[in-house]
Order: sequence, then structure tokens, then C-alpha cells
Amino acid sequence: MKKICVWVCVIGLFITGCSKTNEEIESRNSTAGGGTTTTCDTVNMKYAANIQSIIQANCYSCHGNGNAEGGISLDTYNKLQQRASTGLLLNVITHATGYPAMPYQKARLSDCDINKIRDWVNRGYQNN
Repeated sequence: MKKICVWVCVIGLFITGCSKTNEEIESRNSTAGGGTTTTCDTVNMKYAANIQSIIQANCYSCHGNGNAEGGISLDTYNKLQQRASTGLLLNVITHATGYPAMPYQKARLSDCDINKIRDWVNRGYQNN
């Protein structure tokens, strides 16, 4: 029993020690035929500095600039923070089961953008 407890603790420490704050994402450069590695900074994300541009590029056509499809507008910090605080934002952008996949009828956001938003949510929706 003591050995099992020790192994559980070791595995737990290993998992938490390997958690990422920055992710490496490989992307392929189709013009050169080679691979390039880019870093996706997902540390200390803030609304105006990091998140607003993602939301503008991917959500505003339906949920910003005077548009409020489904009664949802995301064009201010307070409106986005409200959706994020309920869990709705992360569930729709990760295409979680039981939630409408967003952006609607478009490709899923990149893992990098999703993880930036996840960090912003996990750090308490910082508004700079």
C-alpha cells in the first residue's frame, strides 16, 4: 500500500511539473517545403493586449460591431467577461459536446488562440 501511495505522489508531481505555460506549435511552411517552429505565448494574457484581437478577428462578424446573433454581443470587455465567467466562451470555442461550435460554420480557433483565452479566463479575466 505504501508503494502505491509513493507512486501516486511521484506521478502527480511529474504531471504538474510538466505542465506548460508556453506551447510550441509546429507549423509547416508550404512555400519552402520545410518546417518552422513558432512559440505560442500563453502566459499572463490580458484583454486589450491579447484577447480582444482574437475575438475581433473570429467573433465580431456575428457578435460585435452592432451585431448580436442569438442575443450575444462580445464587443466590450464586460460583455466578453460575462460569457467567459459562465464557462460558455471556452465551451463554444473548444467545440465541447452540448454547445454550439463557434465560430459558426468556420474552422475552430487555433490551439494557440484557445489556450490564450483559457489562460485569460484562468487568471481572472484581466482587463488592461
